[in-house]
Amino acid sequence: MKMADGGFRPAYNIQFATDTKSTAIAGVSVDNIGSDKGKMAPVNDLLAEPYGRRPSQQLVDGGFVKFDDIEALAKTGVETFAPVPKPRDASQDRYAPHPDDSPVLAEWRQRMGGEEAKEIYKQRAASAECANAQARHRGLTQFLVRGLEKVKTSALWYALAHNMACSWRLIPT
Repeated sequence: MKMADGGFRPAYNIQFATDTKSTAIAGVSVDNIGSDKGKMAPVNDLLAEPYGRRPSQQLVDGGFVKFDDIEALAKTGVETFAPVPKPRDASQDRYAPHPDDSPVLAEWRQRMGGEEAKEIYKQRAASAECANAQARHRGLTQFLVRGLEKVKTSALWYALAHNMACSWRLIPT
């Protein structure tokens, strides 16, 4: 995988799907692909299988944005909240629909320009970024095992411990 310093080293990409209300980790995905693009729909499928339903909204960072995923999720009733990429032409409104946009993409662009979507999107930082920051703070920065299955097992163990800490915090006293 390509690293920030420009070099290539063996690495794993972990995605935690977190709940915005409890900050619990609802799903874990692991691969060795350096980009998150195109992982929005597969992670949503990962959540739909054990829970028997999909979340009605999905908040993702800009690295996940793939138009095909936004359209596929809209067909299943999932509303996507993700930053709209900056246009190459700085004078163009990023939230204005493009002539070649599908109705789903046009609606997504317009929705993300509204104040309600911006407020909803703020929840991502308080849940997903918080879970990732806590993972790094608790030492989940390097794996001492090899192979996707072993790394996924380690990530699942971390998610379990994280969720236990969340549940203790949520128990009324």
